[in-house]
Amino acid sequence: MAKSPLILALANPEPEILPPLAKAVRPDAIICTGRSDYPNQVNNVLCFPFLFRGALDVGATVINEEMKLACVHAIADLAMAEQSDVVASAYGEEELSFGPEYLIPKPFDPRLIVKIAPAVAKAAMDSGVATRPIKDFDAYVEKLSEFIYKTNLFMKPIFSQAKQDAKRVVMAEGEEERVLQATQELVTLGLAKPILVGRPSVIDMRLKKLGLQIQAGKDFEVVNNESDPRFNEYWREYYELMKRRGVSQEQARRAVIGNPTLIAAIMLLRGEADAMICGTIGTYHEHYDVVEKVFGFRDGVSVAGAMNALLLPSGNTFIADTYVNDDPTPEQLAEITLMAAETVRRFGIEPKVALLSHSSFGTSDCPAARKMRKTLELVNQMAPDLEIDGEMHGDAALVESIRQDIMPDSPLKGAANILIMPNMEAARISYNLLRVSSSEGVTVGPVLMGVSKPVHILTPIASVRRIVNMVALAVVEAQTGPL
Repeated sequence: MAKSPLILALANPEPEILPPLAKAVRPDAIICTGRSDYPNQVNNVLCFPFLFRGALDVGATVINEEMKLACVHAIADLAMAEQSDVVASAYGEEELSFGPEYLIPKPFDPRLIVKIAPAVAKAAMDSGVATRPIKDFDAYVEKLSEFIYKTNLFMKPIFSQAKQDAKRVVMAEGEEERVLQATQELVTLGLAKPILVGRPSVIDMRLKKLGLQIQAGKDFEVVNNESDPRFNEYWREYYELMKRRGVSQEQARRAVIGNPTLIAAIMLLRGEADAMICGTIGTYHEHYDVVEKVFGFRDGVSVAGAMNALLLPSGNTFIADTYVNDDPTPEQLAEITLMAAETVRRFGIEPKVALLSHSSFGTSDCPAARKMRKTLELVNQMAPDLEIDGEMHGDAALVESIRQDIMPDSPLKGAANILIMPNMEAARISYNLLRVSSSEGVTVGPVLMGVSKPVHILTPIASVRRIVNMVALAVVEAQTGPL
């Protein structure tokens, strides 16, 4: 056999020769099988569903050689494309880059549909066998993307607005692989002008490892967190903010140099960026501490809050306050409720608010129940037109018939889409239970509300898509004002 022989042992369930045996004789062999427990699985799910999808979408009269070749080229291009965090996570593999052990994409790579179907459809049109040519391929690809990312439809109005005037978004953890992958998407989609805080050499090395096409200086800016010449100005700016809060010049200097989140915050404060994203490393509160100290609250509010969206089969549900206030007062909850309603409207959804408690319309007079009743009183004074009721149980919030049995004249109609919890503990527990059990992990957020600048703090489990979504939301805030 020649050097690096290609062995296609495709019999199922037992290949003609097992890869370990072939490798023992020829370590340089490139081996493909039909099995998922070995690298390079050859499976017809790689092409046939998406080949047919493209053919059907243009009403192709036949599947000709041009369409088959387009399918093959699309598969090959995807194999050599940048890594997908979704695929790596699904297959439990850290690195999936083109080479002898990754010659073809994984059979369930979610990107296959948006690569193969458009390529096949275009080949059908070019070869004259399409009876329903596609006029807008960008819209077609966007429609196909909704099969991959369940947040696409939800985020569509945000994405559309962000693209109209892409803003500079500084991302504090610029060396993180998910941030780099998100940067590739942001540049490709034209959603933002990314600024990454990190060491240029590390960023460049990881871009190559991930097979990403973006380049520093061309597609995004890098702020070297070890030696940027602006650091003297940054720490002095931070010192001016903190000098009457017990921070010395030396402490300010060390804080800025050692904290990428603080670097990003000072850049936003100085107008060198329009919005900011952080939180893919570390705890929420260590990032929030920096954000609150540097920016404070926006005009008209005295508290910040965090809200998460869950895209449930029954509809979109928003929960607050999931991350900021341990045990908010009625006054704070009232402000958080109004900010949540305003935020939900930005997604094109009319808010319907339920104030949750273990008590339901006065069945308990404990402090927690009284707090939610007081919150309702305050919100009704501040926003009398807002559709809201409480305090109530969770089932009454989501099922109108249960609520009507208890309170027939409730002003809240239908299912509530904003659930305001009495404290962070209840909010976080509810959010995580619903995220795992009911929403297939399809979430947006946390959305930080009440800060004077467009800032969002993610969590370490944030996916690439969630980072992209939150950057787009931050861009829209930079255009129209913070939440």
